[in-house]
Amino acid sequence: MNYQETLDYLYAQLPMFTRVGSSAFKADLTNTLALCALVDNPQNKFKSVHVGGTNGKGSTSHMLAAVLQTAGYKTGLYTSPHLRDFRERIRINGEMIPQQDIIDFVAYHKADFESIQPSFFEMTVALAFDHFAKNEVDIAIIEVGLGGRLDSTNIITPLVSVITNIGWDHMNLLGDTLPLIAGEKAGIIKPNIPVIIGEYQKIVAPVFEQKAEKEHAPITFASERWDIEVKDKDSKYLTLDATPKLTTDSRQQTTEYRLDLTGSYQLKNVKTVLTAVAELRKQGFEITDIHIRAALKNVQGITGLQGRWQTLSTNPLTICDTGHNPEGIQEVLKNIASVKYNHLHFVMGVVNDKDVSKILKMLPQDATYYFCRPDIPRGLDAASLQAQAVEAGLKGKVYPSVKEALAAAQSAAQNGDLVFVGGSTFVVAEVV
Repeated sequence: MNYQETLDYLYAQLPMFTRVGSSAFKADLTNTLALCALVDNPQNKFKSVHVGGTNGKGSTSHMLAAVLQTAGYKTGLYTSPHLRDFRERIRINGEMIPQQDIIDFVAYHKADFESIQPSFFEMTVALAFDHFAKNEVDIAIIEVGLGGRLDSTNIITPLVSVITNIGWDHMNLLGDTLPLIAGEKAGIIKPNIPVIIGEYQKIVAPVFEQKAEKEHAPITFASERWDIEVKDKDSKYLTLDATPKLTTDSRQQTTEYRLDLTGSYQLKNVKTVLTAVAELRKQGFEITDIHIRAALKNVQGITGLQGRWQTLSTNPLTICDTGHNPEGIQEVLKNIASVKYNHLHFVMGVVNDKDVSKILKMLPQDATYYFCRPDIPRGLDAASLQAQAVEAGLKGKVYPSVKEALAAAQSAAQNGDLVFVGGSTFVVAEVV
């Protein structure tokens, strides 16, 4: 099979959560362990950082990878889902896995797939770990796919575990209360392995503290370690001042960082990254402040990250963001509010297993909406989305595709208007 035929085989044979939803989620690690055993347990051959959470884990993973790579370490990065190219999920020093490596892996293990019957995600995790081990990375940043306790990535023993925050997402699989969701995310906390929680949230902090105590895992809340203020923001950079809250240095030294990810929600993620870097330094990694500053200024260039408060066009001003659950949308709305514009044109599509009613009630009623369906089986029919939006007091038309909705929004936008594209990662994937 060539590369495209290999991908077609994977999509057809292995259930893929991002396309079909919960039926692809395997609630144990059996298949991942079986696949990794076939390739000589590569997860035990490289150092790693494990990154979970509801929002921000992708940005945090990419920032950490950028810092380590800038510091001279051969750095693997495993993330999901991809936006445009499957190979985005598996990178070493920013370079996507070669097509031939995927072809060879699938060809060699095709019979094993038919025997084990893994999900698409389980196969991808085995492929990533095999790729990192064969290329002898110094360290790999491994982003959790869904949850934590039962996620396929949870067979690694990392140097540090990171959980960004807890919000309402995948409640049908993870639980219908924040403490229950936190309990699943806390499943990546390992015996004696330091854990960093990005955001102190009173309702879920005890879940993490109890799990960490049980596992004898040193726990740190990054939000309690750093004060970060925005100094300036333009279309290219978010300029921040970071000051440690707890330090033996009476001078309370403040460091300025320029970040090429300009969404205001990145302030939380930067605290998490700085705390994780401090832990890696304790463990012997040579990472200077110069490395951190250079990395944060060029995260997108170093890692290829896209879709985080990304400007697609300046005439008309068109911005996209992958935030898709209530907490993510809340952050998106904060960023929209920080932009000066006359009228908002909102291109929106969602997937069909989200509680979209909560999100629709949050959205501004004075915007014009362009409803569309992301081109995946899980995509919610645009007419159904429109009907629910009308109940929430929103006005707009239905379009046959994401690209047609965007074209209509940009055509209708007057001088000084803002076009925003979002609601789902898969909507953003079609426009970046």
